Amino acid sequence: MNERTRLLLEAPITPTLLKLAAPNVLVMIVQASIGLIETYFIGMLGTDALAGVALVFPLLMLMQMMSAGAMGGGISSAIARALGARRPHEAEALAVHATVIALSFGIAFTLFVLGGARWLYTILGGTGPSLEAALTYSNVVFGGAILVWLFNSLANVIRGTGNMMLPAIVTCAGALALIPLSPCLILGWGPFPRLGVAGGAWALIGFYAIGTAAFVVYLRSQRSVVHPSLHSLGFRWALFREILRVGAVAAVVTLQTNLAVAFCTGLVGHYSTGAMAGYGIGSRLEYLLIPLVFGLGGPLVAMVGTNIGAGQHARARRIAWTGALIAAALTESIGIGAALFPTAWLALFDTDPMMLASGALYLRAVGPVYGLFGLGMALYFASQGTGRLLWPLLGNFTRLVIAAGGGWLVLQSGAGLFGVFGAQGIGLAAFGVIIAAAFAMDAGAEGHRASASPRSTATSRA
Repeated sequence: MNERTRLLLEAPITPTLLKLAAPNVLVMIVQASIGLIETYFIGMLGTDALAGVALVFPLLMLMQMMSAGAMGGGISSAIARALGARRPHEAEALAVHATVIALSFGIAFTLFVLGGARWLYTILGGTGPSLEAALTYSNVVFGGAILVWLFNSLANVIRGTGNMMLPAIVTCAGALALIPLSPCLILGWGPFPRLGVAGGAWALIGFYAIGTAAFVVYLRSQRSVVHPSLHSLGFRWALFREILRVGAVAAVVTLQTNLAVAFCTGLVGHYSTGAMAGYGIGSRLEYLLIPLVFGLGGPLVAMVGTNIGAGQHARARRIAWTGALIAAALTESIGIGAALFPTAWLALFDTDPMMLASGALYLRAVGPVYGLFGLGMALYFASQGTGRLLWPLLGNFTRLVIAAGGGWLVLQSGAGLFGVFGAQGIGLAAFGVIIAAAFAMDAGAEGHRASASPRSTATSRA
């Protein structure tokens, strides 16, 4: 067993989790900053450009979350469990199968979005200049979808071995180039052409291309725990299934999350372009919580998965709850701050009165329950490590029903924007409560079985 795997199995939980989470959180902050900086400069192009990018944002985040958090979690979980069970050759084969899955999903996203973008963004409320801005941005980003999938999948291969530092280094190095490049291409600074909203998309695709190449070089080096190779390897359905049984279910969870946001975007679109822009910017803060929790989630998948593979179930549960409580504290503090001072966030992007008003309503409605959302998200990542995702799936489906169905009923009743946003907050709270309750009941049932086992044995002997 390599030393990195031994650390996941034997080292003290909280210090190890925080040590592994630190570079992962940095990665998420940098990636979120890339999006925020891009949004800031796109805001200089006007409210229509902001609204157009807001239309694309749920679909873009769907792809990001599916590739990095959902299918990526399935990849990390499978590799971690193989290494925990002392099957390194299986882990290397899983890495190759993960690459095939990434290629397939990347192609599927490109074909789906490029073929139906106009219809989709029109359904979400896009019209006129905002719709054209959405199409311009979307065509570039989803034309390069395969690079996004490869980048996130290979990063999760590396995270599954317990190495959180390398993805952090690659991401930060890429951001140093991307952050100045994005406004140059958007606004035409210096020798660069003024590409408008497409400029940010082209800069983003370049970032993923360079990062993917860096991960390939690392995985082929001797420093990597796994060394995937196509030589003498036949593809096996059992290995695809090992990834997909977690990743595919997690992808459905992610789809539900983004459907909730898409439905809300469509509901808000019935009010005005300014209201839609406000909701788009306000909901970006919620999307920032997901990368923040993923900072803990990546180590949770690796630590829980490795311990499950080694048969250390009690330690895996302690790891899960430790990460969940840390995530809840972080996200609740952000949510309370956003609810009390919403314009401190919103005014970073635009000063349109309607945008500020609708964005503030959203943050006041959902901010106070961000802690429950963070708790549920952390336990969702821990569930990926265990390979059991039924309750996260049901919890997120409940969120979708409340957010979409409840929001529609509120809209029909004429209760206004705050009622629509309130349904989103109730949905977030339900998601966290359901997953936490299921985790607690599962641990209690397992403890009861363990305590009953000796009595049963004694009875049989008597």
